[in-house]
Amino acid sequence: MKEVIVYTDGACSGNPGPGGWGCVLIYGEHRKEMSGGEKETTNNRMELTAAIRALEALNVPCSVDLYSDSAYLVNAFEQGWLSNWVKRGWIKADKKPVENIDLWKRILELVNMHKVVFHKVKGHASNKENNRCDELATAAVKTVKE
Repeated sequence: MKEVIVYTDGACSGNPGPGGWGCVLIYGEHRKEMSGGEKETTNNRMELTAAIRALEALNVPCSVDLYSDSAYLVNAFEQGWLSNWVKRGWIKADKKPVENIDLWKRILELVNMHKVVFHKVKGHASNKENNRCDELATAAVKTVKE
């Protein structure tokens, strides 16, 4: 199984507001950077979209180490939130509906195709690749602003 390292980040100008996402995929000596944006979105949607776009870019099942500064994304997997949401019919522990169900369902599909381990990194710190994702996401916000 190919081993891929992925970094992701999302950004939003206002929440909700114009948003952007960025990701960096690294496989051996190969590197791919991607980004995009939406005119009206939230930061959490952009964080999830970055992970989705990165995983969708993989053509075959891979072993993936995915690094994100989003506690929302990483904790959903690493702390079991997502599996509990699914068991409760997409209801959170506080009895409120889970937001962004469409994106969570897509991430689940992709995670089931790959072997993904999520890692939390500190945002806007000394992680070069996370900082690059932030640059990509922030630049994408500017492209969708009117």
